[in-house]
Amino acid sequence: MSSHGALLSRTRPQAVVELTGDLDVAAVAAVHVQMLACDLPVGGQLVLDLRRLSFMDSTGIRLILQAREHARMHGAGFVVVRGPENVMRVLELVGLDEQLEIVDDV
Repeated sequence: MSSHGALLSRTRPQAVVELTGDLDVAAVAAVHVQMLACDLPVGGQLVLDLRRLSFMDSTGIRLILQAREHARMHGAGFVVVRGPENVMRVLELVGLDEQLEIVDDV
């Protein structure tokens, strides 16, 4: 775990959404419901954990952007836990790797 990741987990209450398998059209509705159900205290943090994803398409990108907006609307921070190389490449291709706070562990 990076020291930055450890600092985040100690200083802010977190709502962690762990994404697994394929993040595509078939899966995104269930993930969206789970994300909206998270209790996000003001000053807290929404964490999307991508470590167990095997695939992500443009639908997954939209979900990540919606999650970031959901966190912002609740006055919470937003962090993405680094996923497999193929998933991170999708984020890189659309430029989100530069716009998101990406950590190595929850």
